[in-house]
Amino acid sequence: MILLQLSAAQGPLECQLAVSKALHRLIFEARQQQLKLDILEQEAGDKTGVYRSVLFSLDGAGAEELARQWEGTVQWICPSPYRPRQLRKNWFIGVLRCTETQRDLSGEIRFETMRSSGPGGQHVNKTESAVRATHLATGISVKVQTERSQHANKRLAEMLIAHRLACLAEEASATQRSERRLMHYQIERGRPKRVFKDEQFEPVIA
Repeated sequence: MILLQLSAAQGPLECQLAVSKALHRLIFEARQQQLKLDILEQEAGDKTGVYRSVLFSLDGAGAEELARQWEGTVQWICPSPYRPRQLRKNWFIGVLRCTETQRDLSGEIRFETMRSSGPGGQHVNKTESAVRATHLATGISVKVQTERSQHANKRLAEMLIAHRLACLAEEASATQRSERRLMHYQIERGRPKRVFKDEQFEPVIA
């Protein structure tokens, strides 16, 4: 399982729209390749239907290859749909892989199991596959029910807590730049990994 984050970071509304369009494209490509994509966290943007960031998991035989194709900078070439007089036509977002921690967190996390809620039929209603994980030292808590097994949900919950702890460590360090907060400024605009154009977000073939 791989965790990826789409981020507009400090970019304008057009970059937030690009995040939304990139997410839809990723869902389409994952479905084509029969991969499992689950949205884990999302931060809403300044308008309905756009996002500042989206954290999601990718799982399946081709997950590593799809992640490799996207990781880095994504460029969207399109006139602004919000500002007709805006001359800028190039918008950039980042795709960041959340590195799994090498630290064993098993003794630092309290797990609680519960029945999954929401749509899902009989499986959701009758099995206690959902997991709430709490990091004892910081109080960070996550609830995961995207996987069908309790074991898989525990693994994903641990990955999410590890990711949040890494973000906290970056923010607390005055000498390190936080990838999550400052990714917009680290984007290599001259070397995008993927390029799309127009409002249909059509891929540009190099």
